[in-house]
Amino acid sequence: MTRFQQVFGAGKPVIAMVHLGALPGTPLHDGVAGIDGILAAASADLDALQAAGVDAVMFGNENDRPYELKVDTASTAAMAYVIGRLRDRITLPFGVNVLWDPMATMALAAATGAAFVREIFTGTYASDMGLWSPDAGAARRYGARLGAGGVATLYNVSAEFAGSLDPRSLPDRARSAVFSSVPDAVLVSGAITGEAARMEDLEAVKRVLPTTPVLANTGVKHATIAEVLRIADGCIVGSALKVGGDTWAAVDPDRARDFMDRARAARGGR
Repeated sequence: MTRFQQVFGAGKPVIAMVHLGALPGTPLHDGVAGIDGILAAASADLDALQAAGVDAVMFGNENDRPYELKVDTASTAAMAYVIGRLRDRITLPFGVNVLWDPMATMALAAATGAAFVREIFTGTYASDMGLWSPDAGAARRYGARLGAGGVATLYNVSAEFAGSLDPRSLPDRARSAVFSSVPDAVLVSGAITGEAARMEDLEAVKRVLPTTPVLANTGVKHATIAEVLRIADGCIVGSALKVGGDTWAAVDPDRARDFMDRARAARGGR
């Protein structure tokens, strides 16, 4: 059994996002509500997602805009605090993603006992945050030193808010990342958060990685979940489950249940 299967089982998992509010020290942070406000919102979203029957949840700092490539230590600490406060109520496999910092993500996984991580681990990009060149070797070794070497690693190979400076095709970059860095799954994204990955990109990456899980990372919607799961080995979803489909809104329990009903139907009732 692969590590991906150990975490998510044998099906095509729907991994739902718990988007934390802007953290202390970031420009959009609500100083009046404070960390207690972030915790309360995350708690409500977690409850709604688990009740809807998603397969896993992932905590991310999506609203820490403008984004950074090396986050403040306070951001990682605040995320660890929130997850720690919720830890006893999490009934599903959970993952973490500290945008856009693989080292911080691995540290957070070690601190919280996360089962999986998502990040941009490989490649070189021109991005809204400047030149972006992560170091997968350093991040994975750091995780191993912290005792998080066994977490499942989900590699996003088509970074949002960025364009690859690598002239190779997306399938070639994905195939190379699997050979050189041994991720547990590969993720294919759209241009920005909430924007769908192109079906042809999903198909092309899956074609060259028949034995590696390939997931849709962004923009999966109620109307497209069946087609996405026909091609991909699972998906990560956030915005579609929110009130009005708004990334920054709270999770809508009815939308989340409807999404999972459609996902289970696409998976043959599983």
